[in-house]
Amino acid sequence: MKSFSMTDTGKTRLVNQDYVYALEENIGNLENIFIVADGMGGHNAGDYASRFCVEVFTETIKAAGEGLPVSTMSRALAVTNQKLLEEAKSRQELNGMGTTFVAATVLNNTLYVANVGDSRLYLIRNKEIKQITEDHSLVEEMVKNGEIEREQMRFHPNKNIITRALGASETVVPDYFEVELNKEDIILMCSDGLSNMMDDKDILEITNEFPDDLEGACGKLVGRANDNGGKDNISIVMIKM
Repeated sequence: MKSFSMTDTGKTRLVNQDYVYALEENIGNLENIFIVADGMGGHNAGDYASRFCVEVFTETIKAAGEGLPVSTMSRALAVTNQKLLEEAKSRQELNGMGTTFVAATVLNNTLYVANVGDSRLYLIRNKEIKQITEDHSLVEEMVKNGEIEREQMRFHPNKNIITRALGASETVVPDYFEVELNKEDIILMCSDGLSNMMDDKDILEITNEFPDDLEGACGKLVGRANDNGGKDNISIVMIKM
């Protein structure tokens, strides 16, 4: 397994509120951990929130005892959410801060994923792409209710309204996924600064251009998102089995 991560401020934002983390080595009882967090909040609160949550989450995992990957991530997310709420109350300028959070770990060729918000995890296999996570967003709810088509999500004026996030409530409700992996599978995690600037077909096309060059793929994906407007921070973690 190999990985590469990249984050970019984009063309219109002054601050990068995304934070990425990629560790291929053991951490606590996990063999690896990969994270994309997209912060929100006024001034620098979003930047603070994403970094703070990744740091608390990884430190909690380091201190974890025995346990299955999902239970380990679940406990760590609960601790992270509580500490984020406490931190937000301690300083007025951080009030209301929050972050999306998608985390993944691989154990014995099984991918375990935890997700809160609209940052995404895709599986690319045999030159096809599949979104594994489900967006916790207003436009996703509109698609489910038949109000808009999925292809309209990227262009809807309310596309940035999310329905779940770390820091949004006392109780965090992540989604969890397990995926059996094959040799040559590629896992792509990203913030909405990528997925709102490109459709899945374009993401797949670029990834397929660089089957063994994760850095090259990430660089071209970020470049294309910026070429398409770069209206948000762009973050990517790519993992190849």
